[in-house]
Amino acid sequence: MSEEDLNAEAWTVYGGRQLSRAYVPPVPERLEWAPWNGVGPGAEVLGDVTGKRVLDIGSGAGHHAVHLARAHGALVTAIELSLTQHQRATGAHAGAPGVQFVHGDVADHLRTAEPFDAAYAIGTLAFTDPHRVLPALRDGLRPGAPLVLSLLHTDLHGHGPSSTVAPREQMIRLRDDPPLPTQMWVLAPQLWEDLLTEHGFRVEAIDLLRPSDGNSPVVQQLIRARRLPDRSSRISSRPRTTRPPVPHAAIGVGAVVLSDQGVLLGRHHRGTLELPGGTVEAGESLEATVIRELAEETGLIARPDDITLLGTLVDHVEHVVRVTVGALVNAWQGRPATQPDESVGDWSWYPLDRLPDGLFVCSAQILTAWRPDLPIDHPPAHFTPYACRTAPSAHGDRALPDLPPPSP
Repeated sequence: MSEEDLNAEAWTVYGGRQLSRAYVPPVPERLEWAPWNGVGPGAEVLGDVTGKRVLDIGSGAGHHAVHLARAHGALVTAIELSLTQHQRATGAHAGAPGVQFVHGDVADHLRTAEPFDAAYAIGTLAFTDPHRVLPALRDGLRPGAPLVLSLLHTDLHGHGPSSTVAPREQMIRLRDDPPLPTQMWVLAPQLWEDLLTEHGFRVEAIDLLRPSDGNSPVVQQLIRARRLPDRSSRISSRPRTTRPPVPHAAIGVGAVVLSDQGVLLGRHHRGTLELPGGTVEAGESLEATVIRELAEETGLIARPDDITLLGTLVDHVEHVVRVTVGALVNAWQGRPATQPDESVGDWSWYPLDRLPDGLFVCSAQILTAWRPDLPIDHPPAHFTPYACRTAPSAHGDRALPDLPPPSP
C-alpha cells in the first residue's frame, strides 16, 4: 500500500468514527489556519476572494469552505478524498450557497477543472506526495493566483520537521479511539520553499504559528505562495530564498594611482600604508566605488573612463571571504590631500623601487598583481585577471607606461 493510500484509508476510518458520533464542527467566525482560535491571520491572506473560484484542498467536514463562501463571497470547490469526510460535509452543508462539495483526488480533479483563482489547504496537503500534487496545483491555478498552506512543523512529541523530502509516520488522534497511523511529509520551511519554487510558485512568506498559552509543543507553518505567470520570451531570475544570506564575505576595491613621483599611498590611523580604496556599497559598480573612494579619501577626481579594472583577489580573514578588486587610475584631476573624518591620510608618492614597509595586505596584493616584479611579501591570494588593456594617457598630470601583463 502506498503512503497516499494508507492516508486515504486512515481518513476514511476517522470520518466514519465522526459520522457515528454525528459530530460536525461549527462553521468558524474566521478562517483558522492553526488548531488554536485567533492565532495568526485569517482569510485576508487569500486576498479579495469575492466572486472568485477558490479551491479548498482536503476540505474535511466542509466548515472552512462554508465560512469562506458565507463571510467572504467566494465560490468554493471543496474537494475531499475520504468518502466519509465528504459525507460529513454534504450531510451538514448540502445546498450551502457558493460551495460545491467534490469527492475525489485533487490532482485528478485539477486536470479537467477550469483554473482556480486561489487555493488553500488547512493541515491537509502534507498527506499527499508534493512531487505529485504541486505540479497539478501549478497547472490548476491561474497565473498570479495565491496558494496558502497550513502545514505541521512540530508535532505533539516536539518532533520537528524533516530536512529531506520524505514522509514519516504521524498519528491521527481522536479521543477514546485508537490512533490512526499515517505517512506525512513534515518538511522544513526551506524544503517547502524549494519544492514550491521548483514547481512554478513564488513563496512570499513563511510564518510559524504557536499556541498563545504555550502549553502545546505543536507548531504550524503558514506558507503564502503565488503561482508564477506563464513563461514569456524573457527568462526571469529569482532569489534563492525569502531570507537574506548569512554574511560571510566582504568586497572592496584598491586603486593604483601612479605619477612620475611614484605610487600614491596613505597612512591609516592604525599605522599601515595603503592604496586609496574601500568597501563596495549597495548598488555601486566597481568603477563607481573606485571614483567615490578616491574622492572621499584623497580629494582626487576621476571619471569612469579613467578606471581600468585589473582583476579580483580572493583570500580570507578568519571565517570571512575577502574579495578585493584592483584598479588602475589612468587619469585624474587635483592634488592628493588628507580629507576630514577619513581614516587614511598623509598621502604621499612613493617610488616603486623604494616602497615602504608596513603595507596593508590588500594593497600589497594589488600591487604585486599589477606588477609581479615588485619585491613585496604578503599572504597569498587567488588572483583572476581581467582582460589586459593599454592605459590611456593622463590629463597632463602624468603619462602612464603600458599596463604590464597581469600575473597568472
